[in-house]
Amino acid sequence: MPPRTVPPLPAHPDVLIQSEKRVWSGRFPLDVVAFRHRRFDGTLSGVRTWELWRRGRAAALLPYDPRADAVVLIEQFRFPALAAGTDPVLVECPAGLCEDAETPEETIRREMQEEMRMATDRLEPIGTFLLSPGGCDERVVLFAGRVTAPATGADGIAWHAGEASENEDIRVRIWPAARAIEEALAGRMTNVVTSIGLLWLAAKRNWLRALWSMP
Repeated sequence: MPPRTVPPLPAHPDVLIQSEKRVWSGRFPLDVVAFRHRRFDGTLSGVRTWELWRRGRAAALLPYDPRADAVVLIEQFRFPALAAGTDPVLVECPAGLCEDAETPEETIRREMQEEMRMATDRLEPIGTFLLSPGGCDERVVLFAGRVTAPATGADGIAWHAGEASENEDIRVRIWPAARAIEEALAGRMTNVVTSIGLLWLAAKRNWLRALWSMP
């Protein structure tokens, strides 16, 4: 895929950029930035140097069927999870990076087709989250989306999907909402966006079912 457009660092009255150098110019650039910032006591900090991975805007969605009271999640291999020493097959919400001209709503509808071969007819905002603010600028807008859960076998698997041009290998599985929430509460959903979505659903489930039962 082509390199993404990277916006300049935004100006801030309490931040002084001393230097900025791009040390990697792949699809996701890596910058080394030296800066000073306003401390809580009003003084300026000394010069701090951080590596900044520029991934940018993203969108994700928790697909929920209010009639079946089920969520539709995907499973796929993640090499960084292997490097972290965890099971590399993660349970995830469909998600993806926003193309330059896309809104988060447009991004997630595109990603649902690519990763799940599914669509949503209602979106409910959950929040906007930084995934790794210690070193990356990726900011994900998370939604809940109303879907109709497909029929499955006893194993809960609906079908396999993914973008062939990107060598994606994705499995689509239906989860009873109560079971998925229980897994998140027990800390067994290691993908942070999935956990946030399910914990939100745990708090908002009855409200959301009532809201989405309306025409």
